[in-house]
Amino acid sequence: MSGRAARRRVTMAEVARAAGVSVMTVSYAYGKPGRVSDEARARVREAAERLGYPGPHPGARSLRSGRTGNLGVVLGEHLTYAFDDPQATRFMSGVAQVCADHGMALTLVPVTGGPADVDRVTEAAVDAFVVWTTADDDPVVDAIVATGLPAVIHGGPRREGLSFVAADDRAAAVAVGREVFAGARRPGVLSFPLDRARVSRIAFGASSPDSPTSPPATSASASVDGASSGTGPPPAGIDPDASTFRVTRQRLRGYRDAWAGTGGDWAAVRVAVCSTNSASEAEALAAELLTGPEACDAVAAMGDELALGVLRAAARLGLTVPGDLTLCGWDDSAAAAPAGLTTIAQSLRDQGARCARTALGVLAPGDRDTEVAWSLVRRQSTARS
Repeated sequence: MSGRAARRRVTMAEVARAAGVSVMTVSYAYGKPGRVSDEARARVREAAERLGYPGPHPGARSLRSGRTGNLGVVLGEHLTYAFDDPQATRFMSGVAQVCADHGMALTLVPVTGGPADVDRVTEAAVDAFVVWTTADDDPVVDAIVATGLPAVIHGGPRREGLSFVAADDRAAAVAVGREVFAGARRPGVLSFPLDRARVSRIAFGASSPDSPTSPPATSASASVDGASSGTGPPPAGIDPDASTFRVTRQRLRGYRDAWAGTGGDWAAVRVAVCSTNSASEAEALAAELLTGPEACDAVAAMGDELALGVLRAAARLGLTVPGDLTLCGWDDSAAAAPAGLTTIAQSLRDQGARCARTALGVLAPGDRDTEVAWSLVRRQSTARS
């Protein structure tokens, strides 16, 4: 071990002796400088610099104050997701701005789906949590509740006792569906993951337990907003109500509602489930949606990244948008307008800021409203004549 690595940390008592003051005076010089004379404070600083004393240990300060000065953000994704995904990046920028405004540090708490997730959350040295969208059955939500710390969930799940911030995903998806499915014969959906398994697949829609044409469910319980939690085998098709991610569930429900409004049957809708919000994965799945006897002529994508993948697949196949295919994305990312993409506009940066202010208890006007604004932005990708 090098001399630097083995060097003992200088103590506050040693600084006090070198400066000729009490330990309390050294403590006040750092924590409450207004209670120390300029002369004493200068002596403390000079002694500290000479001895190489960096200041009180942050852990000790947090024990005395009961606060850590950290806001924890729990990501239900790989840590790099916060930097790679445009949606997450905008959300995190809003959180970071609030932390900067209020002198707070930001701690990212990634989860991997493994048993260590609960311990990682429980042991996080933070004053409050912001939770990026996760599944209803994610155990880290229970772990956060157990800490007793203030917490805000973005997107879902809704949990009694925890604050919640989200757009009305179902209503927005209805607006998308009405726009993109108008005049379509073979609609398709590019979906976010259905559950924590994040299995990528393509299937037709399946009847839902609450569908007017479906028989009543015989053995299932429900979450706050009606997600099925039955233990039977999953249906072969894509049932919106079976998704354990609230955002996915609500958007699928909205697309189903919109297609039903045209007189269409959800069982005729092809749904491609992406394991991640990735344009490259979406491009590969879209190539399947857009070929063969059941080739889709309209696609509703749950994110602009997914929609951009569809555009690339369509270009490779020689399909025109909107001539051969109508398409809609979600989030109005920076790439949406240049691509002529119809999409849902919402400010993830504002949502991140709202989550952070709510968690820290520094509410701004409008923060107490759980739902946030959204609007449908029409562009060329749905301008079929």
